[in-house]
Amino acid sequence: MIPAPFDYKRAASVDEAVGLLAEHGDDAKLLAGGHSLLPLMKLRLAAPAVLVDIGRIGDLSFVSEGGGGTVRIGALTRHHDLSTSAMLREQVPLLAHVAGQIGDPQVRHRGTIGGSIAHGDPASDLPAALLALRATLLVRGPGGEREIAAADFFTGFLETALAAAEVLTEIRVPAV
Repeated sequence: MIPAPFDYKRAASVDEAVGLLAEHGDDAKLLAGGHSLLPLMKLRLAAPAVLVDIGRIGDLSFVSEGGGGTVRIGALTRHHDLSTSAMLREQVPLLAHVAGQIGDPQVRHRGTIGGSIAHGDPASDLPAALLALRATLLVRGPGGEREIAAADFFTGFLETALAAAEVLTEIRVPAV
């Protein structure tokens, strides 16, 4: 099928993305890897009026040590990068393993952890792993930044605690 018509905006920063989301309200959706949203659009199960592309915001792709025995992961980190990260394999092996099992190589090289999480699909592997690991999710919106425990983030079928004008920016996972 062919998706419904939409406008396309590319954000150069998280703040610009938040502004575009706030401007367009519920009619806007974020796009990064596109593996969750685009199939829904093709089937017309989702028909956003505006797509805000955040896929090229380089500041959101990283795996690094955080304070207090945590690992920080940028929301735009690709599944492949998670599965091949030496730090993640050593400090949070479950998450590295799960990321390496997602889809096929094309999906792993394009799909992002943030997209998988923000989509809120209960059949997805990464949200289950983050719940088991007691991860914390950082989001930024017009009111600033806030932290949400993974247990509070997933609120229902394809529903999350992410507000319409918020962007998931980072995942913090306790090191094992």
